[in-house]
Amino acid sequence: MTVDQTMFREAILDPEAARPDGLSDGKGRPAGRRFDVYRNNVSVSLTEALEVGFPVIRKLVGQENFRLLASAYLRRHPPHSPLMMHFGADMPAFLATFEPTRQTGYLPDVARLELAIRESYHAADADPTSPAELEALPPEALVGSRVQLAPSVRLVRSPWPILSIWRFNAEEAAKSPEMAAEDVLVARPDLDPVPELLPPGGAEFVNAVLTGATFGDAMDMASGASRNFDLPAVLTVLVKMKTMIEIGG
Repeated sequence: MTVDQTMFREAILDPEAARPDGLSDGKGRPAGRRFDVYRNNVSVSLTEALEVGFPVIRKLVGQENFRLLASAYLRRHPPHSPLMMHFGADMPAFLATFEPTRQTGYLPDVARLELAIRESYHAADADPTSPAELEALPPEALVGSRVQLAPSVRLVRSPWPILSIWRFNAEEAAKSPEMAAEDVLVARPDLDPVPELLPPGGAEFVNAVLTGATFGDAMDMASGASRNFDLPAVLTVLVKMKTMIEIGG
């Protein structure tokens, strides 16, 4: 008997599902108990991958609740790639619609931040432009230049204090979050990715640069979005995070 592959995948990810018909061991005997062991191992491994990928989400909802959440997630969003670095990409959307979590508005954005940190970690390396090279450019040349940012750069914008929430649950002695929107730049200045809070207008500036705007146009967009836009403050973050890898026409 041929085993239906769709039923097999569904049964592997759902501990309540019936064992698929047609399974047998190497001696032709029904493989019921062996399938149960295999199913449990798959579920445990994928749950552990989600725990590693979303440690702050796990802490926010609690260990037992996270395991229940992970079980539901596995059934809705099974892995689509053998590379586990991609597993969990649907977590923000899942948290926004999953009945036990959908009323907790900040959870999806915290998950987006954790995904951005993971993506930044796996991004390609790049050598940053030195601060001296940036300072040596005449202002008129800089305004018309385009800045290429490192592959590790990610931008996460939220109406919630997502970085403060993340730090409060991931770092010792972090301050309690205050209710305010936060824009976060994630980059990998050294070996590990780092999230950094952007000043007012910083997200508009970074987003404009990422989409190919000139330095001058990015400044205009940021200034239009925030009357408190402070270019030196934004450049300080970009230089500190070693994000700028090329400046040219």
